[in-house]
Amino acid sequence: MPLSRSNSCVDIDFTLRRKFKKAAFRPLQRDVIVEALDGKDIFVQAATSFGKSLCFQLPAVIDHGITIVISPLLSLMTDQVNSLLAADIEAGTINGNTPYPERQRLLQDLATGHPITRLLYVTPEQCAAENFRTRLKTVHEQRELARIAVDEAHCISEWGHDFRPSFKGLRWFRDNFPDVPIICLTATATLQVRKDVITTLGLSEDNLKVFTMTTNRKNLHYEVRFKCDEEDHYKDFLKWLKGVHRRRAENVGRRAELERVNERLDNVSGIIYTLYRKDCDEIASRLRSDGIGAKPYHAGLRNDERKETLQRWVNNDKGYDVIVATTAFGMGIDKESVRFVIHWQLPKSFEGYYQEAGRAGRDGKASACIMYYSREDRDRAYNRISKDAKEIANLEARMKSLQALVKYCEDTDTCRHKMICKYFGEEEVPDCEYACDLHKDAKALKKAKNQGLKDEEWVSTQREMGRFSNIDLEGCEGYD
Repeated sequence: MPLSRSNSCVDIDFTLRRKFKKAAFRPLQRDVIVEALDGKDIFVQAATSFGKSLCFQLPAVIDHGITIVISPLLSLMTDQVNSLLAADIEAGTINGNTPYPERQRLLQDLATGHPITRLLYVTPEQCAAENFRTRLKTVHEQRELARIAVDEAHCISEWGHDFRPSFKGLRWFRDNFPDVPIICLTATATLQVRKDVITTLGLSEDNLKVFTMTTNRKNLHYEVRFKCDEEDHYKDFLKWLKGVHRRRAENVGRRAELERVNERLDNVSGIIYTLYRKDCDEIASRLRSDGIGAKPYHAGLRNDERKETLQRWVNNDKGYDVIVATTAFGMGIDKESVRFVIHWQLPKSFEGYYQEAGRAGRDGKASACIMYYSREDRDRAYNRISKDAKEIANLEARMKSLQALVKYCEDTDTCRHKMICKYFGEEEVPDCEYACDLHKDAKALKKAKNQGLKDEEWVSTQREMGRFSNIDLEGCEGYD
């Protein structure tokens, strides 16, 4: 029997202010929450800065019963659970890092059929465990299963950039609890992925609300910087970063002079993404030697070291301005003041690039997203996919995504914002206002490409010599 749902007397704006300490909803958040409280199945595709988690957290506070949140991201679970507990909202997580006593406490809470937990974060693997399913059935029989929330929903589709087979099993929820609404959320879903997710989860077309927000982040300045293997682009980045510090110092100086007050120079917070652990350590070390507070972050470090680095970076502690990380970093981390995101090499997919770059400027202020690109990196990326072809379930999708990213890098005639939006299915997007390298200086962009990239004939010769075929994947996050 379905839960009784009525939000006519609920003041969701009051709940937003009282529990979540937010003055107002972001555009469309309120619409999503109203439909969720009305018991609709919901698909939400929105950019990283949208605030997707509020769309299931606030209804969970208002609704009777428990909301099960399914996510593949352990760091996101920990971060969100801690924030909810700090807001005096009963929340917990069951994953591979959960201590045994806490796991047993949460499972026993479910076994009562009347859990006090309002939001329980779990992995898709946990959802397949028979003892967990049995407890959920008990909760459902008592009409206390309020909602299923699937975060990073693109992982369900084999056409997504991060397909995970364990997500396919989430169809179990609709088959066993057809009256319980499901909300799916993602920042990176093409039209094909969206349709696949809706079909796989068995979302009801008659009871479904789809919200797709623009992927256009107007405050982000997208730029591609061309390089070749013979060059060390560290010097180019350092020059750019010192320029950012200099301009920030000049601005603070002018304000201090005008207002006659002393102001501290704010940290210039940023992320550098690289595929290799050794690059994380080396780049962070070089930055520190040049007076920039930088720390590495990758799976080869101790858990306590990673945890401390993350927390001190989020807190803007001195010496923790820049994180040099593999793609293991940043998923679900809520820090609004990231002023730049740098990709040291070509990422593995278009979706991955968009999601990682989108961690900049979540506060709506101007921020930079720079990618260093070479044709040598391009061929290495293609070879990585070819090497793992037998193990990649969505090989065709992965290859198409990478090809689209290469085209994005090589194109010097189209607005970067337009290319991103078009990839995700948006056609009518106006040119940006000087928020990409093309509109900043089109002639300089073309010149940089001609001078910075090795020509295709040379790259073809190197390819024939086997230079890019034997790839050292040791220390490459996601491959080792």
